[in-house]
Amino acid sequence: MLTRFADWFTYVLLRMSRGMLVSGAVHFFVYDIVKIYLLLVGVIFLVSMVQTWLPPERVKRVLARRSELSSHFMAAVLGAIAPFCSCSAVPMFIGFVESGVPLGVTMTFLVASPMITPQGVVLLWGLFGAKVALLYVACGMLIAIVSGFVISRLHLEHWVEDYVYQIKVGKDAILPTMTYKDRVHSSWASVGQILRKVAPWVALGVAIGAFIHGYAPEDLLAKYAGRDNPFAVLVAVLVGIPLYSNAEGVIPIVQALWAKGLPLGTTLAFMMAVTGLSLPESLILRRVLKPRLLATFIGVVGVGIIIVGYLFNWVM
Repeated sequence: MLTRFADWFTYVLLRMSRGMLVSGAVHFFVYDIVKIYLLLVGVIFLVSMVQTWLPPERVKRVLARRSELSSHFMAAVLGAIAPFCSCSAVPMFIGFVESGVPLGVTMTFLVASPMITPQGVVLLWGLFGAKVALLYVACGMLIAIVSGFVISRLHLEHWVEDYVYQIKVGKDAILPTMTYKDRVHSSWASVGQILRKVAPWVALGVAIGAFIHGYAPEDLLAKYAGRDNPFAVLVAVLVGIPLYSNAEGVIPIVQALWAKGLPLGTTLAFMMAVTGLSLPESLILRRVLKPRLLATFIGVVGVGIIIVGYLFNWVM
């Protein structure tokens, strides 16, 4: 149905000729934008329902009561299934630290949350298959857990801004009681709220992906990021860090780059860098992390992403 709709929109409504670069780009955009938006509506609703039973205060309580190993694992799981946006990084960080959650465990959550999202996993599954999606989730969680462990072992608590430890947040906040009707209403409200924030980034990502799909020559891309370039993954990560998008917005770009011949590991390393090490989120985290800790955080996660990129290129 989506293919027929994209055909009608491109070749009947817009009266574009088949076989042209511009018509191919438009067809790609129309097909992907409708498919992704339909997926997002369903996934956001389901995730929002889960989050009505898993508010931030409960997340903090769960993480503060576990052993180190289980806390890191649970932080990665919670970051993946109950993601919070970049603008929530500072209050979540403050709340975690004040609740007694170790710094390393907090960092594990902050890495996993933007890098692994249910929406992103669904889109990866639909575009690349189950093997790629599950391997991405496994590698993303491994990066988050290892990064948190490394930061824990370095004992960098003194590199957190001093005012963070002086903030007092109510630890015994009462979690709201919601009926099923309230949860459904809240979930649909979240669909509208999140779509308003996500939709422009998805559209921009699909538009860039459509342009790459229709115009970017394979030989140019292969020259700078092909399998023959041993530094392709590093270049992809360095290019991805200054950008800002969520997984839903960058996946269409990854799909287009992969279709043009780039190795899958290189394109997914680019995706991880955009979602896990974006410059805007780093600027937000600077409000609670001193420069040395922020640089350590970026360095540890960046190295993990590069390793995973080469791993994907090797196994795929």
